[in-house]
Amino acid sequence: MLLTVLGHAAAAQAQSQPAQPSVPLRELSLEQLGSLEVTTVAKQPSEVWRTPAAITVLTQDDIRRSGVTTLPELLRLVGGVQVSRVDSDHWAIGIRGLTSAFSKALLVLVDGRSVYTPLFGGVYWQVQETLLEDVERIEVIRGPGGTIWGSNAVNGVINVITRHSRDSTGALVSVGAGNVDHGRVSVRYGASRGDAMSYRVYATGSMRDAEYHPDGHDYDEWSLAQTGLRLDLGRAGGETLRLQGDVYRGTTGDRVALGSFTPPSQRLLEGSDMVSGGNIVAGWERELAAGTRVRLQAYYDRTGRQAIHFGEERNTLDVDLLLQTPIGRRHQVSWGAGARSSHSEFTAKDPAVSFVPEDRTQRLASVYGQDEIALLPDQLFATIGTKLEHNTYTGWEVQPSARLLWRADTQETVWAGITRGVRTPSRFETEVRVTQFLRPSPLTYVQLAGTPAFDDETLVGLEAGYRRLISPSLYLDVTAFHNSYQGLSSFGPFAVSIQAAPIPHVLATTSYQNGIRATSDGFEISPDWRPRGWARLRGSYALVSIDATNRPGFSDAANVALYEGSVPRHQAWVQASLTLPNRVEVDYVQRAVGRLVSHSVPRYVTGDARVAWDAPNGFTLAVAGQNLFAPRHREFFRDDFPQPGVRRSMYISATWRR
Repeated sequence: MLLTVLGHAAAAQAQSQPAQPSVPLRELSLEQLGSLEVTTVAKQPSEVWRTPAAITVLTQDDIRRSGVTTLPELLRLVGGVQVSRVDSDHWAIGIRGLTSAFSKALLVLVDGRSVYTPLFGGVYWQVQETLLEDVERIEVIRGPGGTIWGSNAVNGVINVITRHSRDSTGALVSVGAGNVDHGRVSVRYGASRGDAMSYRVYATGSMRDAEYHPDGHDYDEWSLAQTGLRLDLGRAGGETLRLQGDVYRGTTGDRVALGSFTPPSQRLLEGSDMVSGGNIVAGWERELAAGTRVRLQAYYDRTGRQAIHFGEERNTLDVDLLLQTPIGRRHQVSWGAGARSSHSEFTAKDPAVSFVPEDRTQRLASVYGQDEIALLPDQLFATIGTKLEHNTYTGWEVQPSARLLWRADTQETVWAGITRGVRTPSRFETEVRVTQFLRPSPLTYVQLAGTPAFDDETLVGLEAGYRRLISPSLYLDVTAFHNSYQGLSSFGPFAVSIQAAPIPHVLATTSYQNGIRATSDGFEISPDWRPRGWARLRGSYALVSIDATNRPGFSDAANVALYEGSVPRHQAWVQASLTLPNRVEVDYVQRAVGRLVSHSVPRYVTGDARVAWDAPNGFTLAVAGQNLFAPRHREFFRDDFPQPGVRRSMYISATWRR
């Protein structure tokens, strides 16, 4: 109703004041969006129309108008991506299934630097504090991307790409506060000397309140401070050098239940995890003779986490080389190699949690090749490639793909592909020991043990898509998929033994096994309609159906139900955006998410809104609300505690640019 009234008001004012110039839009037209160059699919610039994959691009304008303050919340605007908030500082994010609090089936990158941790196989979302004002775009691939990016890009790739420093010159100060997002301050300054040199430095800090907990244990408050810089150098002939880095420190709330021997009981631990880290990235590109380009990127990343029940320090060094060479008129060949070493040092803080061995270095080496073949110039393209990768746990892995794309015309594309993806084991699945108290008589404990022989999880994915600019004001993107998984993690049968230390007790041990296979089928449809220059209506609907079974010789019914029931069968959202006279913006998003059968999480419908005034002097004032339909609702589950609720929130921010 609000959007309808505002829309009529904007139209009426435009008719009553014909001499007034229209408000300039920073959004790209639908035709320009289709012509955006994306890099995540092939590690080289390619128009969306020439991309044989399900890709969504969130532009800087999409990010700004969303009104959200964290990277995970931004991903709600990508069709087919499940974003479920577990509590204030944890999210479960998935694409096309296998959703868990670890986000184990996704590879997440920031400017090509992987933030996937091999400790448990997933992403620490709460420490990805990228300054959103400096993000140029977020490219999200729905579907496997292992041929390009290697292991763990099973169900999708999320690549956060920050702006070139010459595009963020001048000063920026942003402050905000709300009832849940208590406070956020960001400052940034950049300068440029043409194309020869540009730089920026920034600092940001935030504090966030706990979500709703029915038992009154508000353990999940968190805060984080981060600072960083970027330097870009350019020389004649297309040679560029990029240096960037970040450091951060903060606290994140945590709550765990662990077994205790003194006294025999199940203990509840609550407190703050101390998190810190930093990284430095160097990237070099140069154009050689005959259109050949070479790119070399290296980064060092250090992460530290002193949790209430364990500690880990991790140091990662990664090097990646890529060459792109045209051969004749029909072949665009890319090939390269990479190496990574990630050293983990575990610190035991509680006898109920341990890793054996405590320290581990995980190594990865890979070679890669891909050829894009123009079967019919400017119309029909075949892309064939593979990545050959060697990792510490399972040795050699092959991740091939074959894709076909047909451009019916310049604004209509049909594509299809088949890809193999691999998720490599994490330390949690191979080396962990976690002990829980079960009952006092007879005194019994349960232990979850990692399995050194735990194998990789594999996917063979089939997908096909269609995208078309139906008219200058209407764009449509449709994708269908069938995924087949083998060797998904499950729990083996219990082995019962009598232990004498530290006190006599019965110990029932279960271990990780590759005991489940599954299929997922579905489709995603994302229309984008701009009936007027000042109005936009876009949305998405996604259907996912998962069928999981135990492999012969295995019988883990609980995890079968979890794989099938932790993903909503239906997801939909629609966003209406208005750019009104006097530089006023209004955005409203309504979201509907189906229930999670495995843990009886009910379906929910809610809405988010943002109203902003962009003054001519570089000052922007915005008010945003999230989850407006109810005081709170559940989005995911925790097995060990009463289910947290995501609270309704309001947030006001002021930003000054010069």
